[in-house]
Amino acid sequence: MEETSLRKRREDDKSIQSIEHKTTNLQKELGLFSGICIIVGTIIGSGIFISPKSVLSNMEAVGPCLIIWAACGILATLGALCFAELGTMITKSGGEYPYLMEAFGPIPAFLFSWTSLFVIKPSSFAIICLSFSEYVSAPFYSGCNPPQVVIKLLAAAAILLITTVNALSVRLGSYVQNVFTAAKMVIVVVIIISGLVLLAQGNTRNFENSFEGTKLSLGAIGLAFYNGLWAYDGWNQLNYITEELRNPFRNLPLAIIIGIPLVTGCYILMNVSYFTVMTATELLQSQAVAVTFGDRVLYPASWVVPLFVAFSTIGAANGTCFTAGRLVYVAGREGHMLKVLSYVSVKRLTPAPAIIFYGIIATIYIIPGDINSLVNYFSFAAWLFYGLTIFGLVVMRFTRKELKRPIKVPIFIPILVTLLSVFLVLAPIISQPAWEYLYCVLFMLSGLIFYFLFVYYKFGWAQKISNPLTMHLQMLMEVVPAEQAPE
Repeated sequence: MEETSLRKRREDDKSIQSIEHKTTNLQKELGLFSGICIIVGTIIGSGIFISPKSVLSNMEAVGPCLIIWAACGILATLGALCFAELGTMITKSGGEYPYLMEAFGPIPAFLFSWTSLFVIKPSSFAIICLSFSEYVSAPFYSGCNPPQVVIKLLAAAAILLITTVNALSVRLGSYVQNVFTAAKMVIVVVIIISGLVLLAQGNTRNFENSFEGTKLSLGAIGLAFYNGLWAYDGWNQLNYITEELRNPFRNLPLAIIIGIPLVTGCYILMNVSYFTVMTATELLQSQAVAVTFGDRVLYPASWVVPLFVAFSTIGAANGTCFTAGRLVYVAGREGHMLKVLSYVSVKRLTPAPAIIFYGIIATIYIIPGDINSLVNYFSFAAWLFYGLTIFGLVVMRFTRKELKRPIKVPIFIPILVTLLSVFLVLAPIISQPAWEYLYCVLFMLSGLIFYFLFVYYKFGWAQKISNPLTMHLQMLMEVVPAEQAPE
């Protein structure tokens, strides 16, 4: 009976793989326009509804604030072009992990997967869910800030709901993603068109003397970049669309050069829209910027804004959770993580252990953290590894000359992005030191202890702890190792 069921499962797996293979072939017919749409849809998320306030609080004036938004777009474009070269040169999944492995060896690659697992992905999930809860609760507390307890409980409920949906069904998760992506684009277009109409009517007083009162410091610029770049997060994932594009080595760089500046234009126009109805002081005092904009411009239909922003943020959180399992799966396969995290549910064919793990860590981050401190925490860790990965591209120009480079960017671009990454990592620490940076560094360094105990030396007593734990969790959650798809 057991053999029959195993044979049936293998046959089912083969049929699933053959269906997936056909689908992949069909998707290679995407042209340049589709590539640009994918880029715009991937990047525009919850960030543009959270970050304007934080960027302005660091810049203190309208003019420098808009310049930061443009500069973040340029940096994201340059970074994406570097990642396009890396992605077409080293065609392995797992984000920065295989690039760091090829350039610097296993320790930096392990530290990236460790930091991504415990810091980057869960803190990103937590930030998006906190922004969702702020926008959902804002209409019920008109004229004052919602209590922190309400915001945190709503965020925890959102994490629980999204984690459950994605752990139960891949198809349900993808349906949710499609619906909320459409909602996200609707609210962006509504805000931009409303702002342009107000601008045409002569609402330009908030742009007069737009550089007055600017107090710049390296730390403030670094923190403004952290918050601006949070809204562009996803620029480093764009080489994944290589498989789907027709003539990718021409269309991918073109899609990046057109797509990210298009996003930059949307972000600048959304900020301009906010400033047509709010002074800098009013924007800083607003609990939810887009809700304040809706109240002043779209009344009596102002309820549309928090509803659609909530859809947008839930969609972004769902997308984060939906893609969460890939890196853990790769790291688990390499033996760099507790193996059970890379397992797949037998009944539902979802990476349930990885998704549940992300949900638990994200909930822990919500308890002490607020959005600003979590964005700083996330950005510090993310840009440390973005910089290291792009520096790896420079190193491999000299150490791995034999690798084919279908897309090759001028050498000054990765050097410039590396130097900007160093500035982004160091400037806020030097001028405005905060606890979150120390916690982040301690988390990263603690990964070395785990690496030498469980991965490098593989001490017997460490295996005695991890093996029974993996077995019991496997039985409890009904999960098995994923079968590797044929290359």
